Amino acid sequence: MASSNIEAFREALRSSKHIICLAGAGLSAASGIPTFRGAGGMWRKYDAMSLATPTAFRNNPSRVWQFYHYRREKALKAQPNAAHYAIAMLSLPIFRNAIVASDDSTFSLVTQNVDELSRRALRTVQSRLRSQEGTPNLGGSTINNDPSPTELLEIHGSLFDLLCTSGSCRTVEKNYNSPICPALKGTEEIYESNAKLPEPDIPIEDLPRCRVCGSLARPGVVWFGESVPQVYLMHKIAMEADLCIVVGTSSEVYPAAGVAQIVREAGGKVAVFNIDRTAGDENADFLFLGPCEETLPAALGLEVPEG
Repeated sequence: MASSNIEAFREALRSSKHIICLAGAGLSAASGIPTFRGAGGMWRKYDAMSLATPTAFRNNPSRVWQFYHYRREKALKAQPNAAHYAIAMLSLPIFRNAIVASDDSTFSLVTQNVDELSRRALRTVQSRLRSQEGTPNLGGSTINNDPSPTELLEIHGSLFDLLCTSGSCRTVEKNYNSPICPALKGTEEIYESNAKLPEPDIPIEDLPRCRVCGSLARPGVVWFGESVPQVYLMHKIAMEADLCIVVGTSSEVYPAAGVAQIVREAGGKVAVFNIDRTAGDENADFLFLGPCEETLPAALGLEVPEG
């Protein structure tokens, strides 16, 4: 049976050398990001998960782009919460070395979220550290604002990646424009409003385009039925880890759902932080139920920044 003893968890953390954190939609829930999974996962009148497929985009790119425009706008307005900041602090040696015995410990975050809030939290923590006179070297490759590919795996991509659909181009670019294109401006209000407003049918030529070749662009996220490009790196990190911290995920979507099991089978410990019990609890050595923005910083013993 999983333990909820914080001191026992901290001892397991202290003795760990290679830590992996698996994060899901529950991590961003307190930041106001809709999960769109399970009961009630509707956008307008559609099952939101049915829009996250290549087929949906081929059949109705206008509708799919309106869905992702809505999600982009929500993410742009959102702020990282205390759990994001706790994970960001754990990723930096200056904080991690205070709670982990090994001087050469490693930390990797595997996130299923596409909102980039974890990346933003890390940048905020780094910026505040740099503003303090006499701050020791942050250590590791995260000294350069962005983490290395082995420290942050956004395995489902990002809402702010724009991917060209032309097979001969396939350009990927970052785009934080609000709105991403003029034709999508205001379409998010249809979802927010209680009025039964008609769905706009946006001409394909007015949807986001590739800046290189001018072809139709799509959100740079991994849709259902598509492969996860970082799966082998994720499994390699998991096989080397001796502690897996699971935050805000039901551990039902593969391949990410297998991370905790890999760590456990290799002899490592698993700590789960979720609002409710989930299927992944069977792999847990430690289980902390409640809002992860409260339970995670408390369990780690970290004083996280505000806002």
